[in-house]
Amino acid sequence: MAQFTLDDVRRLIRACAGESGADLDGDIGGLSFEELGYDSLAVLEMAARVQQEFGVPMPDEAVDHMKTPGEAVGYISGRLTAA
Repeated sequence: MAQFTLDDVRRLIRACAGESGADLDGDIGGLSFEELGYDSLAVLEMAARVQQEFGVPMPDEAVDHMKTPGEAVGYISGRLTAA
């Protein structure tokens, strides 16, 4: 089974929004995507890429469950486990 980690969040959010946000290295799990310089559109695009890459359905309201990179890891990991 595939795992989803903070490194996946970093890779995907950079691919979605480029390097325009804050530095994504270090302990970013508890910082909001907004604090990191990324809006909900970037998070929504990240969810779409998760769906494509990992084959797990990601509803549009997924962004409501992914306010921080740590929450994104938990939410996506849960969906991977359920799939």
